[in-house]
Amino acid sequence: MSDAFSRLSPFIQEYIYHHQWTELRPVQIAACKVIFDTDAHLLVTAATAAGKTEAAFLPILTLLHTNPATTIGALYISPIKALINDQFERLNYLLKEADIPVWHWHGDVSQSRKNKLLNNPQGILQITPESLESLLINKNNDLLRLFGDLRFVIIDEIHAFMGSERGCQIICQLQRLAKLTQKQPRRIGLSATLGDYSLAENWLSSGTDKSVITPQTDGIKRQIKLAVEHFYISDEVDESEATAYEKYIFNLSKSRKCLIFANNRTRTESVIASLRQIATEQGLPDIYHVHHGSISASLRQAAENAMREPNNPAVTAATLTLELGIDIGHLERVIQLESPLSVASFLQRLGRSGRRGEAADMRFICAEEKPLSEASLPEQIPWQLLQSIAIIQLYLEEQWIEPIRPIKYPLSLLYHQTMSILTATGELSPNALAKQIFSLPPFAAISKEDFQLLLRYLIDIGHIQHTEKGKLILGLIGEKIVRKFQFYAVFAEQQEYIVKQGATQIGSIVTPPAVGNQFALAGRTWQVVEVDFKKKAIFVKQAEGKASIYWRGSGGTIHTKVLQRMQQVLFENVEYSYLQKNALQRLREVRHLAQQVGLDKQNILELEKGKCCIFPWMGTVAYRTLERLLNSYCRESLEITSIGGVNPYYLTVKLAKDKFKHLYPEIASLCEQRITSEDLLSTSEAPEIQKYDRFIPHPLLRKAFASDSLDMRELKQQVSLWRE
Repeated sequence: MSDAFSRLSPFIQEYIYHHQWTELRPVQIAACKVIFDTDAHLLVTAATAAGKTEAAFLPILTLLHTNPATTIGALYISPIKALINDQFERLNYLLKEADIPVWHWHGDVSQSRKNKLLNNPQGILQITPESLESLLINKNNDLLRLFGDLRFVIIDEIHAFMGSERGCQIICQLQRLAKLTQKQPRRIGLSATLGDYSLAENWLSSGTDKSVITPQTDGIKRQIKLAVEHFYISDEVDESEATAYEKYIFNLSKSRKCLIFANNRTRTESVIASLRQIATEQGLPDIYHVHHGSISASLRQAAENAMREPNNPAVTAATLTLELGIDIGHLERVIQLESPLSVASFLQRLGRSGRRGEAADMRFICAEEKPLSEASLPEQIPWQLLQSIAIIQLYLEEQWIEPIRPIKYPLSLLYHQTMSILTATGELSPNALAKQIFSLPPFAAISKEDFQLLLRYLIDIGHIQHTEKGKLILGLIGEKIVRKFQFYAVFAEQQEYIVKQGATQIGSIVTPPAVGNQFALAGRTWQVVEVDFKKKAIFVKQAEGKASIYWRGSGGTIHTKVLQRMQQVLFENVEYSYLQKNALQRLREVRHLAQQVGLDKQNILELEKGKCCIFPWMGTVAYRTLERLLNSYCRESLEITSIGGVNPYYLTVKLAKDKFKHLYPEIASLCEQRITSEDLLSTSEAPEIQKYDRFIPHPLLRKAFASDSLDMRELKQQVSLWRE
């Protein structure tokens, strides 16, 4: 054992011996050195299952054991409750012999348990950003007693926070705590998927004067098994009979511990319903589960427990909820339906398997409806297959992971923190409120004029008001918003109907079907017995057969480099070793088609009936910018009657027949002019994207959208690479 081991507390050494560790992992040794020998912040980056959690906690617990804190000593912030529950069990076991309590705090924790912590704040607190916001607002007078001797803040899965308003919220919360306690605790960030360490280091150290150390370790060289297969599916198949696609997924997961990732909730439901039906027909046990945000906590817990159960097969279909670092035991295989949105997501999902020294095993399955003979060119391209290959190749060839784009104008959060600070303090002068807001790093780009404009607007709409002494307090309308528990979150939550079978909660859906209709939830089919619109509850009974349900979901953001690699996949003469028979055949077909139509020689192709198609090969943000450029500057000059397409893969443009030859020169010419992102918004436009954007003055919304959702500079760079 290393020198690092000898510096750990005896109870931790005992834990290591008991678990028969032969050595500390490289990342754990490096973290011990930073935490024991410096006062710097620490960024721990290592593959999934490389021991990052222990790397942070083993030395921190040693220091807290040697010199106990007089309040909560370490704060652990997690993106999801399930990860807190998982880490809580692990830490509780580790700390049995030490006098360091571990507390978890979120919506599912009882008030009596929370009261015990409030009465005697010690040890480690595990919490979500939303619950931390609740403490900042409702326990403002107790914060010094709770956190006065806070020494460490561990932020898990920091890639899930960076580049989002929720991540900006955490930085605001830590800064507010530091101002109140007059102490700046050390921050430790954990992640398996970071592309640009400097961006993460800047984020982690925001508002502090400490540097961040990111130890470079070789880590564990892992073997990976990859396969990509493709299927055509049709809406006209007999629903009573399983398709080749469904049978393939069934055989890949049969009698295994297997996690299936889908990009939306609807697909998780439908795939589990299909697998369960095949298992029933074959007389095999029901080992199937669904795990996503609309499933009740008890059913999600049941899925997690089944996945952890050793030596028993279990298959769970999930969205993002099981992508993060919950330990679900010995997982044999990961199945990915369609392509993930990013290389980072691919790595997170791949890392769920092979956690016990075995090869990580991941199978991609891309399905599409067979294109009709008259289908337009872009509809004949298997975009998900190309994207899957591009993402795999970017990692295998370059170990490239998407850099996370910071938000310049988090205006919804600006509203949220303004209201949060006022609620916590009761009243403040406009200057004192502005001083607090401008001390928060996420608002560095907000000008005094911007904030004055916001405050005047909030007074006008009754969210805040002046007292007789000229101070600011919450207004009557503002009170109604901040007094609801939903206020603590900066992300929007859909108002969903609770689905119940008797007294058992199954989950929730957005739109209630009519009484007698059937729908799928938690991988089973339910028939509606009654709908209580007042209580937003749907009462159901279980039904036979398959049914569908539709959740609205955002498509996310795809990086330009992924699209560029997709373009290369389409035109390079390489047959990747992991492609299975159908996928290889489909790739050959589309490569032949692309060369036949000349897509390798130009980015804009003429289609039928006065239509043309632009293949931009650029990411979501640049694509959106191009679409607006066409709408703002080309409609009249090129007589464009309609613009369509699928972001970020292709744009279809219907224009006057004689104008086709002018389309590329027009776009190229516009990109040489001094057109800014702000020029692409009309004065009547105010895109409301984030939760509280509806309370933001329109001029600020336009400025934020131009800065954070458009990128004229990148568009110009990408168009310069086009072939005419």
